[in-house]
Amino acid sequence: MSAVQVLVITKAPVPGRSKTRLSPPCTPEQAAGIAAAAVGDTLDAVRATPVTSRVVVLDGAPGELELDGFTVVPQTDGDLGTRLAAAFADAMTAGSVPTLLIGMDTPQVTPELLTHCSELLESAGPGNAVLGTAPDGGWWALGLHSAASAAVLATVPMSREDTAVRTRAALEATGLTVLDLPQLTDIDHFPDAMAVAADCAPHSRTARLVASVATALGLE
Repeated sequence: MSAVQVLVITKAPVPGRSKTRLSPPCTPEQAAGIAAAAVGDTLDAVRATPVTSRVVVLDGAPGELELDGFTVVPQTDGDLGTRLAAAFADAMTAGSVPTLLIGMDTPQVTPELLTHCSELLESAGPGNAVLGTAPDGGWWALGLHSAASAAVLATVPMSREDTAVRTRAALEATGLTVLDLPQLTDIDHFPDAMAVAADCAPHSRTARLVASVATALGLE
């Protein structure tokens, strides 16, 4: 088991608040359903990864989310960069510990991939960070060893085509070496959901629900 903690940052899946860029073509209810499926698959993968602790950093009420095996903490107020920095800081109150943060937009993650990411972060040591980028210019995973390193996230504009580039530059400006994790597509628009679902296990929540929504929309 690696001495890494994994944070999953997510919104509670609520129609009109979750995955709004899936609409159109999805209804708000369909978009929230896809979000719930993605969260569920992501949490399953983290549960099966041999790490020391697992935390969900949640915006909203848990509702019907299955959160067994996770410590649940609320997100702070502020923009996304501020909330990401705070998530790392809250997770490291006992001191520096290798911490891998992921979102719920990449439900194709597997325990094997997360184990690789955790082991790379742990073995690389405090002078390094690990970053998993997405084709849209964002990132799906970030691993750090200290809250001080994470503080720079509050200065990085998020949800932009250059977010990953800016994140890397901000981390390198603090003296860190940034190591690359595998690139993954994240779910923003419905074609992304279709592509991600194709990479998920056929029995996964995401694969089944995206297929059902695509059929309902006549897009299969």
